[in-house]
Amino acid sequence: MSSETAVAAASNELPAFIWDDALIRRYDLSGPRYTSYPTAVEFTPDYTVEDMVKAAARSKASARPLSLYTHLPFCAHLCYYCACNKVITKKRDKAMPYVERVLKEAGIQSRLFGADRPVKQLHWGGGTPTFLPRDVMQHLMAGYAELFNLQTGDERDYSVEIDPREVDQDTLPTLWELGFNRISLGVQDVNPQVQKAVNRIQPRDMTEAVLNEARRIGFRSINLDLIYGLPYQTPESFAETLEAVIEMSPDRLSVFSYAHLPDRFYPQTRIQSETLPSPQQKLTILHNTINRLLEAGYEYIGMDHFAKPDDSLAVAQREGRLHRNFQGYTTHSDCDLVSLGVSAIGQTDDAYFQNNHDLPAWEAAIDAGQLAITRGVSLSRDDRIRRWVIGQLICQFRLDRQQFAAEWQEDFDRYFADELNRLKPMVQDELIADAGTVLQVQPSGRLLIRAICQIFDLYRKEGASQRFSRII
Repeated sequence: MSSETAVAAASNELPAFIWDDALIRRYDLSGPRYTSYPTAVEFTPDYTVEDMVKAAARSKASARPLSLYTHLPFCAHLCYYCACNKVITKKRDKAMPYVERVLKEAGIQSRLFGADRPVKQLHWGGGTPTFLPRDVMQHLMAGYAELFNLQTGDERDYSVEIDPREVDQDTLPTLWELGFNRISLGVQDVNPQVQKAVNRIQPRDMTEAVLNEARRIGFRSINLDLIYGLPYQTPESFAETLEAVIEMSPDRLSVFSYAHLPDRFYPQTRIQSETLPSPQQKLTILHNTINRLLEAGYEYIGMDHFAKPDDSLAVAQREGRLHRNFQGYTTHSDCDLVSLGVSAIGQTDDAYFQNNHDLPAWEAAIDAGQLAITRGVSLSRDDRIRRWVIGQLICQFRLDRQQFAAEWQEDFDRYFADELNRLKPMVQDELIADAGTVLQVQPSGRLLIRAICQIFDLYRKEGASQRFSRII
């Protein structure tokens, strides 16, 4: 098989990835990102609040630790590329009423899931969590401390998404005092022309100042988000952005592909399609980006994620304990997910459930003293088996048949006879190797891991992937 590029992670190991244009053309179709299995398109409105209450009771009986997610939807500015559930407003006084409702919802969830279970992981996402004034942040975290068993040890993973444009001299010290120890900074691109086109003016020195202050305070595993495929980006301009980011030396990097879907996301109508890089330019940007980050010493975690070798994500992947959920890659596979706020998605071992997307409807449910769950799915044993398999492939890039048998008391080859048959072309194309005891994703398969995972996705067996973004 001819390969255009191979980059070795170490001289005595397989290359970290191989870029093969022919394989990418063949397999770069649409597919899920597998932050859950079954994916969100399988969630049904037939799933009721009563179903969720039963799932929470089973979760409580398990005594597993918890992950606590909060969706904070407010943004002071509209970024034209954004597909998140958000509320654009300059009125900071909207924050406290929302937080009061979140705490009311948290009170219900705490009783259902159990207030004594250790919260190992906590995340504020958005929207723009740093839209919240200092006193509102303090009020929210104090409320959580009363309702849940928040942790203070170094092993906790308490993270928050930060817009550097929404940071004053109190923001980072306040977050540190509240127990956060990880941050993720939205950057997207440092090029002024690109920033203007997406309505996100954010000078490089602004981002750098926030990152340096976070380091000084003691935050670890600092992540920067980039997006490729935005207006006016070229391989040359994005390479310059990447050099600026490498100089900042974040511990982690997320490099997301922009999906232009103006029919689904109204803000994207402000972006003129003729200003976007061509599909070939996007592939070139991605190719160059992966090469450069590997050269700079980052490890390719998978999908859009990169981390320094000593970062906890990279360590967890090497040790075979990396996990994936709605926040992306994580080291806390043992946590059930309690999610709060509009559109938030919770997870137990055998269920997913999502709050109402509509803010007034979510508010009305909470004001009535009810949960705002509007859809979800109960997992069958087959769903849980397939979730485990997809998780092994997308996180560890390998699947051990003996480990599978020990976990599920099933023979892998018998259970997945049809899937293994459909996997044969990928084995022939060297995307994945079957050594008998282990399925091992190959360097040319890492970029196309979503295509490999789809083989084991029962809901995608008949196709029906058009509702998802392209794999690359």
